[in-house]
Amino acid sequence: MRHALELGEVYRLLEPGPVVLLTTVRRGKPNVMTMSWHMMVEFEPPLVACVVSSNDFSFAALTATKACVIAVPGVELAEKVVAVGNCSGREVDKFATLGLTPVTEEGVVPPLVGECFANLACRVVETRLVRQFNLFVLEVTQAWAEPGWETRKTIHHKGWGVFAVDGGLIRLESKMP
Repeated sequence: MRHALELGEVYRLLEPGPVVLLTTVRRGKPNVMTMSWHMMVEFEPPLVACVVSSNDFSFAALTATKACVIAVPGVELAEKVVAVGNCSGREVDKFATLGLTPVTEEGVVPPLVGECFANLACRVVETRLVRQFNLFVLEVTQAWAEPGWETRKTIHHKGWGVFAVDGGLIRLESKMP
């Protein structure tokens, strides 16, 4: 039987995609944050809308440099992903403290995350909604993925420390009635 849901719980139903890591660099200091509020908004060029709170240490770097990397972790990194989200780059070098490997790539200032199976270099292309909603639109300018990335399991935030692991793949043929 259905019951009323508290409006503060709605986000737990609509979380858009896998939890990712977002890296930035400001004044030579790399940082990484956990991010689950993001969505694709265009195929080509690939555009991603994401929310980075103005309270996050990464906000100032993203605003100033207009560059970041979205790193996609597999389920095996779940505990580190949560740990990244539970501390601030203001006080902690998250790469060193949490055992993540910053990887340099030619032409990309923020580091890739070596343990992640995919990394997407991005530049900020739209900021009109930042002041009101902390919403940035990013264009993916370069992308890297390990072989077999299509079948890697990712985690999806369900709220309050609960995560879903995505399941198997199904292929459905389009059939017209």
